Amino acid sequence: MFKPLTIPFLWPAILAFAISISRGEGVRLNTVLGEGWVFKQGKVADGWNPGLDTHDWAVVSLPHNWGWEEAHRGGHYYRGPGWYRCQVLIPVQAQRRYFIRFEAASTVADVYWNGRWLGQHRGGFGAFAYEVTTNLSDSGTNLLAVCVDNAPQPDIAPLGGDFNVYGGLYRPVHLIETASQEISPLDHASPGVAWLQTEVSTNEAVLDVTAQVSNGADRDQTLTAVASVTNAEGVTVASVSQTFLAIAGYTEPVHMRLVLANPHLWNGRKDPYLYSGVLELRKGPELLDQVVQSVGLRFYRVDPRRGFYLNGVPYPVYGVCRHQDRPVKGWAIDDADMEEDVKLIQELGATAVRCAHYQHSDYFYHLCDQAGILVWAEIPQVNAVRDTAAFEDTSRGQLLDLIRQNINHPSIFVWSLFNEIGGKRTDDPHMELQDLNNVAHGEDPTRPTIAAACFTNLFQMTRIPDLIGWNFYPGWYSQFGAAGGFGAYLDGFRDSSRFGGYCISEYGAGANVMQHEENPGQPASGGSWHPEEWQSKVHEMDWAAIHERPYIWGSFVWNMFDFCVSTRHEGSQRALNDKGLVTYDRKIKKDAFYFYQANWSGQPMLHLTSQRFVERTNALTSVKVYSNLRLVTLKINGVSMGSRASQGEGVFVWPDVRLAPGDNHIEVADADPSGTLHDACVWHLTPQ
Repeated sequence: MFKPLTIPFLWPAILAFAISISRGEGVRLNTVLGEGWVFKQGKVADGWNPGLDTHDWAVVSLPHNWGWEEAHRGGHYYRGPGWYRCQVLIPVQAQRRYFIRFEAASTVADVYWNGRWLGQHRGGFGAFAYEVTTNLSDSGTNLLAVCVDNAPQPDIAPLGGDFNVYGGLYRPVHLIETASQEISPLDHASPGVAWLQTEVSTNEAVLDVTAQVSNGADRDQTLTAVASVTNAEGVTVASVSQTFLAIAGYTEPVHMRLVLANPHLWNGRKDPYLYSGVLELRKGPELLDQVVQSVGLRFYRVDPRRGFYLNGVPYPVYGVCRHQDRPVKGWAIDDADMEEDVKLIQELGATAVRCAHYQHSDYFYHLCDQAGILVWAEIPQVNAVRDTAAFEDTSRGQLLDLIRQNINHPSIFVWSLFNEIGGKRTDDPHMELQDLNNVAHGEDPTRPTIAAACFTNLFQMTRIPDLIGWNFYPGWYSQFGAAGGFGAYLDGFRDSSRFGGYCISEYGAGANVMQHEENPGQPASGGSWHPEEWQSKVHEMDWAAIHERPYIWGSFVWNMFDFCVSTRHEGSQRALNDKGLVTYDRKIKKDAFYFYQANWSGQPMLHLTSQRFVERTNALTSVKVYSNLRLVTLKINGVSMGSRASQGEGVFVWPDVRLAPGDNHIEVADADPSGTLHDACVWHLTPQ
């Protein structure tokens, strides 16, 4: 149970679903089914039929999705069924088992194998798997057919939200081959191994390991499970084994406990140390199956007065929010795209990321494990819930998918139950949220639950999860406020969570990098004018109020990247939410990016703002710099304007600097004679 100040959370420690290992006598083989697919958008009455003529279907590769082409142009985009078919070659072997695992399909998937319906998965973000061993073709050529439908469904979250819901098989599909006795991939398509940290300290780590062992043979088998942890040098530091009788046709949990003395802790961005966790399944000396993952050991707590503590030490939760879509790809992004996102988050200096508003790719969580970035993971209950048994059942399934598939990622520190439920757009959410909160605690007693709120009409709802975040947008959807401003407003929510303290789960403002204005006033959030300078001002004021309040244990900028929203048309950009610190294509870092880098990054940096504001009409202007240096100097057309110290929060300003008609060369540099950092641009003055 979560108890701030007294009982720390103890973290599970495994990374990605590691099934791609070399094949031995018995170990599994993983094949990604990326090529050889054909696709047809729309209804196909017998799309499952092996004899169907598909000569007019489009040839596609996975990952693949639809809807982004229309959505990027704004307005309506297709939401309905689409069919995929692929020929899968499997030379049948005795004593082997075969599974098809989908990393995600949006949002309803009906799966057929050689004309036989295997099942339906409801929910667009979790993985799912089916066994096909008993329905293999004697010819070795098998037909995998999938009908995917992203039409809105009354029982499937999200029921709303300010983001697009594309359709398709937008994450990879795998063929998994195992021995007859194996670690099952059918437990909500999880790794089949859960490593829970029952107790962790600087002196000792106690790990309770559960493996889902399946005996597909026709008789009972005596098997041995071996759980081991090795350090970064490959030396085994803890190991335990259990021999047991595996009942024919059953999948049984096998429990073991390991103890590590003096563990090397996973310490966030400072030191994301990872062990290797190995779960082996053996029959005598024969290795039947093996799941290898990465183990990061740590503990943490939230102090409602002083903030977040990692491994007993205060740790800043400097966060950003992220959506998974990309230009010209939609949701069908690849590993390189996710790697680029994580590198930019690291460059910013962030220590945390909120994966909004749904389960993200396992690989993205894996990258955060390696980078030491804390992850807020959530299910897609956005804006509203429905008080129906069907909706509650599907939402419970989405939560189970999220937790069981990702319970071993050390980066994930909270399970989130909802975002912005309230107003008059939802049925009564209280009973469903209490049920989900209990499910989360039962599945994983080592992590707290959380949610992001923006409405105050259902105030008791915000006390159901252990922690709460608030989505505030002063200076954008509201004014900064009068007496006391944003800070006084924040103080009014200090006791809004169950145990006290809270985080800011969203805040920010929009910016078009091609729109600029000196000393702008607050623009209309839905209007056509979103100057970049106003976004910077909002973040400067918001961060100052957040940073000086230790009871706000973390903050998450909305958003790290611009993202597509088909219904938006603002800032003179169609179908775009422009609140990102980086443009949609990841090519341009907005000025606000560098503001946070100055405050969060430990690497020396220097950035001259408003560089894209080239054409000027006012001779008198201000020059503003973001930097974490002690002193910064300014030169205009080679003439020194003197040095400045920070005005606070890494902001350096030279007011009332005079520009000359024509080109003006602006240069800023480290005032230290030994410094090497500098930045420069050209502003052109046409006096009016």
